[in-house]
Amino acid sequence: MADLSSFPITTRWPAKDPSVIQLYSFPTPNGQKASIALEELSLPYEAHRVTLKDEDVKSDAFLSLNPNNKIPAIIDPDGPHGEPIGLFESGAILLYLAEKTNKLLGTTEADRYHTMQWLMFQMGGVGPMFGQLGYFYAHGGKEIEDPRPRERYINESRRLLNVVEGQLDGRDWIVGPYTIADIALAPWLNVFGFYEAKDAVGWDEFPNVEDYVERFFNRPAVERGRNTPPAEG
Repeated sequence: MADLSSFPITTRWPAKDPSVIQLYSFPTPNGQKASIALEELSLPYEAHRVTLKDEDVKSDAFLSLNPNNKIPAIIDPDGPHGEPIGLFESGAILLYLAEKTNKLLGTTEADRYHTMQWLMFQMGGVGPMFGQLGYFYAHGGKEIEDPRPRERYINESRRLLNVVEGQLDGRDWIVGPYTIADIALAPWLNVFGFYEAKDAVGWDEFPNVEDYVERFFNRPAVERGRNTPPAEG
């Protein structure tokens, strides 16, 4: 049995089975990346619900694994050289899991680099920009009278959606084969309904994106992972 006692987070969220990957998450787009990847890769794991409240993500226990106080984070008891490893940042977790299993990175060396390219596109562009749109359009920032922040992030979201729309022309998946780039990207493309911002970004102008999101969420592993751990528990 693996010994995870060196990870203080396990004192607050104890492992029932320390021999499997421990996932600390919440079903936001970033959280969904990790749980969906674990499901797609058929890796045994145990999910711990870490809410977005300060009492969870800013607790000493969680900060011991992720000093950046963001979900998701994982502990793999069978890390490099058989030693346990803790990781945070959803993109890093996706790369780690894909490389651990040698899956979801495409079928060629070129696919692998293109997968990383589109993963970085999501991490550096789609996630931050769509997140800012959510803040200024649907959440606390919507009360700001100055329209410029909303206009900026609506326009940037439209630009990014147009990039994805073009890349998906003639493709089912963003690289060609299904990869971790899709697992990173599709959950974030699904946020406009939650933000009630589809009309604002002109969602109907991006039919390839719309079909892509539907195709992604129809995958059985995605259906299992999209609400793991559940938001309510």
